[in-house]
Amino acid sequence: MKISLITVCYNAGTTIERCIASVLAQSFKEVEYIIIDGKSTDNTVQTIQIFKNFIHRFISEPDQGIYDGMNKGINLASGDIIGMLNADDFFAHNEVLSRVAEAFEDQNLQLLYGDLDFVNSSGTVFRKWRSGKYKPNVFNFGWMPPHPTFYCRRELFKAHGVYRLDLGTSADYELMLRFIHTNKINSFYLKSVMVNMEAGGASNRNLRSRILALQNDWKAMKSNGIAFPILAVLLKRVRKIGQYL
Repeated sequence: MKISLITVCYNAGTTIERCIASVLAQSFKEVEYIIIDGKSTDNTVQTIQIFKNFIHRFISEPDQGIYDGMNKGINLASGDIIGMLNADDFFAHNEVLSRVAEAFEDQNLQLLYGDLDFVNSSGTVFRKWRSGKYKPNVFNFGWMPPHPTFYCRRELFKAHGVYRLDLGTSADYELMLRFIHTNKINSFYLKSVMVNMEAGGASNRNLRSRILALQNDWKAMKSNGIAFPILAVLLKRVRKIGQYL
């Protein structure tokens, strides 16, 4: 079994080395590591070049944003399983990909997700995202798993499509909604903290970004048959409160 791991970056000079180091430290070695850079103007590319012997595919060119980069990575991937690790994120421990590979030894398993911790710049955990086992229709009540813990078989992208570029920062949510809720793909909850995510994000930069994220979530829900999209949009935000407790 081979896992294709995709990192998309742009001007991530302060975090990309930590991200790559956490990949190289994984005990599971059957990894095809793909990095898609959006033509960074800082020292990102120079840092990536330090690790060029461990990176299987590297592209640095202008793109239409992070999800366009992810789609490029998917098109290049040859692994049985595909996952994403953002440039600002890093694996929580060295056995993450081993546990992912072990779960996918079950040929009936199509996708999995796990848990995630939010950390500040000093690495201190201040928020804990515990997904819990998927239950039918739980997306109707604002549930979603953390995208950096989402892994699936490569053929699912061919069967059900890739990330939609018209939904901004809601593209990852929509894809997981489409796969799990709409197409009812068999999923597995890996009860383990898989990724540490550094605080921040494109959807939370300012008030305009937050309003746009709400609108795009609503569009994603409408297009995937969520029963009461406005309620689900609100509950999706309310669920975050519990992650701080």
